[in-house]
Amino acid sequence: MVGTGKRVKERRIARRGLWIVLAIAIVTIALILYRWRTTEFRWDLFFATFLKVNWTWLGASIGLLLLTYLGRALRWEVMLRPLRPKPNLWNILSATVIGFTAIVLLGRVGEVVRPYLIAAKEELPFSTQMAAWLLERILDIMVVLTIFGFALAHIPQGLHLSPALQWVLRVGGWAAAGIGALCVLMLVIFRSFSDVAQTRILSALSFLPEKNYARVERTLKAFIQGVHSTKHRGFLSLLLLYTAMEWLIIMGGYYCLFRAFPSTSSFELTDIAIFVGFVAFGSVVQIPGIGGGVQVAAVLVLTEIFGIPLEAATGLAILIWLITFVVIVPFGLMFAFHEGITWRKFRQLPEDVPL
Repeated sequence: MVGTGKRVKERRIARRGLWIVLAIAIVTIALILYRWRTTEFRWDLFFATFLKVNWTWLGASIGLLLLTYLGRALRWEVMLRPLRPKPNLWNILSATVIGFTAIVLLGRVGEVVRPYLIAAKEELPFSTQMAAWLLERILDIMVVLTIFGFALAHIPQGLHLSPALQWVLRVGGWAAAGIGALCVLMLVIFRSFSDVAQTRILSALSFLPEKNYARVERTLKAFIQGVHSTKHRGFLSLLLLYTAMEWLIIMGGYYCLFRAFPSTSSFELTDIAIFVGFVAFGSVVQIPGIGGGVQVAAVLVLTEIFGIPLEAATGLAILIWLITFVVIVPFGLMFAFHEGITWRKFRQLPEDVPL
């Protein structure tokens, strides 16, 4: 009876979450339609974005962006070496592809799928792979902040930006600098003084309820495990190298993507860095099955900074989302089908999930 009641409660929570997602989707679509209606949206320009495409450049962009998943798998393999001297790259790659597919379909909740699958395939504690995930997030955030800071410093002069966008740029610059400094500080502190830092933080949070305190403790221990892997000789250098290569490939993918469309074919590398910096921040907001922040950030940057018409910017934003996120979904579904993975398996996650 207890198990039945638990399942009923889970179904109610799932249905409630689904209704929330649908409500957000409806509101988002309504706002977009209202915006199009009030600005006399020209559908001919919108559809022209999809018709005037250089398919050679577009194919090169898709190829490079798909290659980034292999880059992520290689970087994760390095993080596994302290626990597994010879980790299986194919297992990591399939888990990576399925994991990013889960993010597209489920939103940020799907982030946990990749470390869970890698832990299961490599027969490792789940907490160790959450540690690797946390370390990967910090490395990517540091690069994104670097690109974002470069973007803020190189925005073309003389633009008539709206007050709202000026505020976003001003606050974003300070936020980027602050978060970047915090990431570096955390790596240094936890790499050199992990025991002291853990004791101080847990002592300061002792007022939390027991359940919340235990969750924070697991998260902190997972993070420290991830940072400890960088103490092995040469591992930190390899992680930084793979991270740099990963983002160079991403930049190359966007370079080819913009070459594929007439309205952006004249973009220089600085322009692409500006765009990637803003959109990388926008990707933090991910609505299941829809996306969200990526499209909004893309439209905002293309229209406000580069002066591209709203119709062309909207078409480009949709294509960018499809190519950078949705393109992996068919591969992820094929991997999941081949391995017999179902949604039910993800409902039984280990108890040591720190998120």
